[in-house]
Amino acid sequence: MDKTNRLGSEPVGKLLWQFFVPAFIGVIANALYNIVDRIFIGRFVGAEALSGIGVVYPVMLIVMGFGMLIGIGAGVVASIRLGQKNKDGAETVMGTAVAAIVVVSLVISGTVYCFKNPMLQSFGATSVTIAYANSYLNIILGGTIFSMLGFSLNNVIRSEGNARIAMMSMLISAGVNVVLDYLFVVRFGWGVAGAAWATFIAMFVLSVWVVLHFTGKRCVVQLKWAKIRFDWPVLKNIFAIGMSPFAMQIASSIVQGLFNRQLIKYGSDTAVGAMSIVVSVIALIVMCLVAVNMASQPIIGYNFGAKNLVRVRRTLKLALISATLFSVAAWIAVEVFAPNIVSLFNNDHPELKRIAIQGLRIAMVALPIIGFQVVGGFYFQSVGRAKIAIFLTLLRQVLVLFPLLLVFPGIWGLKGIWISMPISDMVSATVCAFFIFREWKKLSVNQAESLVKV
Repeated sequence: MDKTNRLGSEPVGKLLWQFFVPAFIGVIANALYNIVDRIFIGRFVGAEALSGIGVVYPVMLIVMGFGMLIGIGAGVVASIRLGQKNKDGAETVMGTAVAAIVVVSLVISGTVYCFKNPMLQSFGATSVTIAYANSYLNIILGGTIFSMLGFSLNNVIRSEGNARIAMMSMLISAGVNVVLDYLFVVRFGWGVAGAAWATFIAMFVLSVWVVLHFTGKRCVVQLKWAKIRFDWPVLKNIFAIGMSPFAMQIASSIVQGLFNRQLIKYGSDTAVGAMSIVVSVIALIVMCLVAVNMASQPIIGYNFGAKNLVRVRRTLKLALISATLFSVAAWIAVEVFAPNIVSLFNNDHPELKRIAIQGLRIAMVALPIIGFQVVGGFYFQSVGRAKIAIFLTLLRQVLVLFPLLLVFPGIWGLKGIWISMPISDMVSATVCAFFIFREWKKLSVNQAESLVKV
């Protein structure tokens, strides 16, 4: 248990940095899954194929949402159990998570396959792009169980204090994806299907890697086959905590579908392709902020379970400062290098490039405050305050952004679609600040010290 005990004893700043570096590398590798596919498709297949992948993205968000429902929920619950010195309880969490992943992945992939054409059309597919979308989605759905198993269990690897192994998981699978993208798309000329097969195989490799970890000697929380069954109270706890990221993904899917429909109405298929580029850049930046969350979650979860609120408060403060500094730096980089970033995806379609540069710069106006918002919302998830975490998630994605997407394009056209994003971020960040300030007062030193003595 040495790997977990240090979460309650070593200096918080040192731990946060040790966990951040592998988490950062890991999430960059994770983000490369979709981004690399889009770069290869945009540069070697064409703008229409890129728009087709953009239509698939909301469907993939739904599938990813179920993986996060189980994976992040299991990671937080396992982390709290370890803080309570309950290793057997953490292993029960693991077994329940695996059982849920198998059942849910099969149900979701089968359901999406049966209704994929109506879903793609509702998310903005046109007669020009639906063939590309189908070609990609048909293959990706076959790997749903591997994707959910790999990504979900990697969260538990991180929660048990094995941040470097979690990083290696993502590096290995992302490396496989990049190499196979080059071979299948560029060398073999398989087009969109080649990118999909590259992702499928990479997800399979990831799932094998994480299962081998939990059945080997390096793990803290061991995967015991006898425990792969449903423990209903544990499953309820996992779902309660994982509901926030799940709600975020489902809301993102719905909003992305509305984005695509509005982009076609006020722009064209090319505008949908531009959104694919914008979404890729946003996803990369947000995933970097999520790395701060990944670094802080084991520390916060463990010490919250151990009732050491002094360390919880210290970790939250450092995470908020780090995420804000990164957000400011990322905003400067995007504003300065927007044309260069867009050119990575496609450099021979002037209209696509123009729309994407404009969209990227407008969408990122509120980026300096995004770090605070992301870390603040994730804190409530890390300590099991699911209701607040869900509210903060739905506030941005549904309660604010959705209405703006319906109103602003009618006033400002295509530009109104981009403007809705920073306005939503500003409103959500303000509300999040209120909750964090209130929570900060509760995590007072005196209260924390009295709780530690319990």
